[in-house]
Amino acid sequence: MSFFDVLLGRTKPAKSKIEKLFAMSTAQVTLSVNLGLSPTGKAAICFRPVTSSFFESAESELKGILEIGAKETGTRVGMAKDSYGFQWILLQDDDFEDLVATLHVISQTLGEHGFSDQLLAAVFQFTDQQKPVYWIYNYKRGRFYPFVPTGDKNRDNAYELRLRAVMEKELPIEPELERWYPLWDIPLNQGSDHRP
Repeated sequence: MSFFDVLLGRTKPAKSKIEKLFAMSTAQVTLSVNLGLSPTGKAAICFRPVTSSFFESAESELKGILEIGAKETGTRVGMAKDSYGFQWILLQDDDFEDLVATLHVISQTLGEHGFSDQLLAAVFQFTDQQKPVYWIYNYKRGRFYPFVPTGDKNRDNAYELRLRAVMEKELPIEPELERWYPLWDIPLNQGSDHRP
């Protein structure tokens, strides 16, 4: 930020941090062994939609990369919009490492085209046999936090705090609880046959 930005009160959005996404690859073992959470094989990226020819070009390149990647890894990819107007790239793959790697490639591709400011969150879905448990990666903060919805716009705060206590040595956890934003309309359970 320049001197004039500070003087005039202008702020620039924080750049997205994608490098810490890979921490989820190793944390998945601890989540399974110590907490009994099973990965569902589903993950997603949420971003602010952009209408511009530059974004259409990036989206076209991204689709090409994902088609090639899907042939190699078997990762199924789709697109959805939530009720808030945010765009989602949905991924499904039984190989958790491939899921994390594909999320990283998508994030990196959008960042290389200048759209890193549009990236909001990456979401990894797990289950404890009773309910879905999400690990959300905030791109702006470069940190994870748990989100356990219980229906009717409620969440299980006590369970989320237990998850944090177990995982804070494995993952870069968001220390400020007020930044553990709920994502109520995650489209991962709408079916796996979304098409890009």
